[in-house]
This record gives sequence, C-alpha cells and structure tokens, in this order.
Amino acid sequence: MFAYLLEKLSTWFETAERSRREAYLASSSDIVQLEQRIRSLETNGYSL
Repeated sequence: MFAYLLEKLSTWFETAERSRREAYLASSSDIVQLEQRIRSLETNGYSL
C-alpha cells in the first residue's frame, strides 16, 4: 500500500513538473528564445 502511494505521488510530481516546463517553453516569444530555454533546461539536468 505504501509503495503504491509513493508511486502515485511520484507520478503526480513528474506530471506537474512536465507541465511547468512545457508552459515555460510555450511562453517563448520566438524560436531563438525557445532554443535558448531548451538549452538552458538541458544544461541544468532536466530532460525534455
């Protein structure tokens, strides 16, 4: 039961983080800014 709860909580946090990153990327004003943001996320250890 505890493992199931941890798995669900982990999935929820991963989904929330993915949504946050997607919103950050979607708010780019142009392709150059989008590429800079992608590069910044990749160099800071976030997988897209």
